[in-house]
Amino acid sequence: MALGLDQIDWSAPWLAPWCEKGLALSALVQQGMGQHAACNALAHPVSGAGLQETQGVPVRFVAQSDLPEGQAYEQFIFETQCVPTREGLHDFFNALCWLRFPLAKQQLNRVQAAAISAQGVGAVRGPVRDAVTVFDENAALLQAPDAIWTALAQRDWQRAFVTLRPLWQDAQAQIFGHSALEKLVRPYKAITVHFWRVPPELPSGMWDAWLAQDLQVDKLALKPFLPTPVLGVPAWWADNQNPDFYDDPQVFRAARST
Repeated sequence: MALGLDQIDWSAPWLAPWCEKGLALSALVQQGMGQHAACNALAHPVSGAGLQETQGVPVRFVAQSDLPEGQAYEQFIFETQCVPTREGLHDFFNALCWLRFPLAKQQLNRVQAAAISAQGVGAVRGPVRDAVTVFDENAALLQAPDAIWTALAQRDWQRAFVTLRPLWQDAQAQIFGHSALEKLVRPYKAITVHFWRVPPELPSGMWDAWLAQDLQVDKLALKPFLPTPVLGVPAWWADNQNPDFYDDPQVFRAARST
């Protein structure tokens, strides 16, 4: 199968929320459809004589060659509502994120475009664009009890993942960043995501709309992320059933002294 899609293990627990759309997109590409065309087929299925916006995806996908030379990728998306898409795993997962979180992805693009308009495209992105890039590429969403969030913030890994392990039954973790999803195709212990907290008891069907409202410039500038080795999440990796898994200072690093 082209693009390395045959290497994706759709039974992996971190891919559970992505499995339905991911398998559908993979099947279209396997049938020989170009990746951007396959994305459009899922995002905007044709019914009868016209194009139907049935899934609420606010963009179309185009070939990477449609991006004019010298134009910023984010600005192009903002101005045209078209997402340049290369063949390959990285843009495959980016497209999946547009399909699953269209409102949040659109908000991230608005923030990026506004920053580019104000500051131009330079070598230094600034704190907001940096935060947006981190979120877009590497964020994961975590809905968890206060005790877990506090332990993760303190990098008290044994407490977060061992002592409080039963509380993870009341938690939900979901990868957002497409770069993180790409890395997890070939999982290894040190893969780190940046957790963004989801309010308790917010139904999963409302996460996209809530996130689109939550991703505001002032909050992004504070970078309220919790960098966390993602394969420490209980039930996501067989090896982490052993408490010694977390006693690896090269991966589960101690909090910096102040």
